[in-house]
Amino acid sequence: MVLSFLPLVGALVLLSPVAAAPVSRSANLAVTRVAVHAFGDYVATDRPRRHRQQDRLRAAHVGVTHRSYASKTIMYAAVAGLSGSVLGVYVAAAALALLRIGGEAVRASLPAGLAFLANITRLGELTAAELFPLLLFSSATVGIGSAAGTYLLRWEILDQRAQARAGRIEATLPRTVAFVYALSRSGMSLPAVLSTLSHNEAVYGEAARELGVAVRDMDTFGTDVITALERMSARTPSQNMAEFGENLASVLGSGQELSSFLRDQYERYQEEAESQQEQYLELVSTFAEAYVTVLVAGPLFFITILVVIGIVLSDTLALLRAVVYLAIPLASVGFAVYIDSITRSTGDVSPDADPVRDPRVVALAASNAADSSGAPVARADGGAASAPAGSRGMEAASTESWAASRQRLAAYDRIESLLDAAKRPGEIVLDRPGLTALVTLPVGAVWVWIRAPSFRPSPLAFARAIDSPVIEAALLVLGAYGLAYEIEKRRTRAVERAVPNFLDRMASVNDAGVSVVEALGRLARSNLDDFSAEVQRAWRDVQWGATVTTALGRLRDRVRSPMVSRAVALVTNAVEVSGDVAPVLEIAADEARATRRLRRERRQVMLTYLLVIYVSFAVFLGIIAALTVAFIPAVEGAQLSAPGGVTGVSTGVFGGLGSVNTSRYVLLFYHAAAIQGVASGLIAGQLGEGSVSDGAKHATVMLLLAYLTFVVVG
Repeated sequence: MVLSFLPLVGALVLLSPVAAAPVSRSANLAVTRVAVHAFGDYVATDRPRRHRQQDRLRAAHVGVTHRSYASKTIMYAAVAGLSGSVLGVYVAAAALALLRIGGEAVRASLPAGLAFLANITRLGELTAAELFPLLLFSSATVGIGSAAGTYLLRWEILDQRAQARAGRIEATLPRTVAFVYALSRSGMSLPAVLSTLSHNEAVYGEAARELGVAVRDMDTFGTDVITALERMSARTPSQNMAEFGENLASVLGSGQELSSFLRDQYERYQEEAESQQEQYLELVSTFAEAYVTVLVAGPLFFITILVVIGIVLSDTLALLRAVVYLAIPLASVGFAVYIDSITRSTGDVSPDADPVRDPRVVALAASNAADSSGAPVARADGGAASAPAGSRGMEAASTESWAASRQRLAAYDRIESLLDAAKRPGEIVLDRPGLTALVTLPVGAVWVWIRAPSFRPSPLAFARAIDSPVIEAALLVLGAYGLAYEIEKRRTRAVERAVPNFLDRMASVNDAGVSVVEALGRLARSNLDDFSAEVQRAWRDVQWGATVTTALGRLRDRVRSPMVSRAVALVTNAVEVSGDVAPVLEIAADEARATRRLRRERRQVMLTYLLVIYVSFAVFLGIIAALTVAFIPAVEGAQLSAPGGVTGVSTGVFGGLGSVNTSRYVLLFYHAAAIQGVASGLIAGQLGEGSVSDGAKHATVMLLLAYLTFVVVG
């Protein structure tokens, strides 16, 4: 018996390093070394297929070489083929054992030439000679299929990643072109503009990252800008980016005016952004209608039919439980994932990350710098960097002092996050709404434990007693998260409403000959609604010795808005080139205004479908309540009055009423309403506002409606 399971052990041992590679760096390195040593020379052979694979790797922006990825692909396919050959036998044996299918039944259903496969039902009793034909057959079927599927899947994943990247590039290209156009108008050369853009990838997203490939070619390999742009165009998966790069290279090569070309491209992509918005809204509206039809009306119709059949004819509780507890949640999760994957390329893909350029790092570098003469360098705060010591003793003392200071700074860095959280817990929670679960989940668990019955007469009674406390705890968790998320979102939106006005005013003042510093001071004394407090804090930073770029960078860090981050990135980089930043500010204002307009149009259009989802859930809840209030009591009354024990009397279709446990159906209705409420709320937020997190408040409202309905009904 032990011998028959040795192949299974060998297959698991063979799979273990491959399974550990995605989560363990050492395992990944070991697998890579073995794969390259075994297949590296083969995949390095120059052939057309190799060039196509390299193009797929470049399009997906994978950070590994072709030799490494292709070698690991072949190795994974080989491991999948070998392990699949073995595991196929044991999985089939386990499935037959669970289904209680014997060897005779298997043998009777197979041709005479495959009768040996019936031995799979007594796998633990086989000898090596009897096990070998099974493994050989599995190798010819499951093994080959596993190997081929793994090989094709590895390359198909690259294609999917390339398509996803293309969508993100298309979505962020308009704002990236606006950045290039704005900085080129400020007098910065195109290579410098592209280099600056690559330093702001976190703000401008995937399009900036793609243009960063051209910057890498220029900085690392000394390639000229035209050749770098042409190479980037050849490798990018985005058609619009390829066209933009080729046209830009042509303009540079022909000597045409760059500013007019970039202006035309900027206006073109603004129009395309509006067109993409219309396509996105049409797509999302289709999804909303499909959700209401398939995942709200469909389950309701199915539940109603099954209830009628179960009460009148035969028991359908098992199938109803499968629909309520499995089908609705799994279908809703699958629908949400599908929407996210489809709409990511056409929606508003505004990166939430802060810019790569950190003003604190710049300030630290400036504070440690000294000029070539050894004189102290003035800092933004009015101090000066220490001059180098003139003697070895002073150098040693300075070194020891710096070492002690660094140790203290390192100790502070380790506890900085805790101190920061203790100083401003409310801001931390609003910035990260998920932290509310640290409080609400334990409180909810304690609440359920307090209200759970100590005496549990039956599973049905226990479920009826504990479901309301669980729903109340879920309301607490969802409500707290939704409240924190909505407060921060509304604060950010209120600030963003004033951003175009702020940029327009600064452009007007700067265009009149006022410096950027003085313009910021004037705006700090003006009324900018919810943005006024942040501008005033930035002006105080300047008064206390900070530069304008540092002050605006701190403003960006406080607001944490993608729109503000893009505007600050434009302004700070333009200030470093020229004091005349009015043209850049005007472009930044136009870009911010266009973003707000598109977002407002989307919200207005999707409000209709948000209401449709609410109405559909209300209909779902109403019918479920009607079944509970009217249909179930009618069935119970029919049970009491149904003729029984009378010989020769036929009860027709109501013959099974006496055996129906209607309380189980009522409990199932309650759970169905609660589950559908949470699912509909989350989907409504995703469709109407662009994120599942936006659906937390809708899920809270719908779950509360379901809870109150059954509290009143009960």
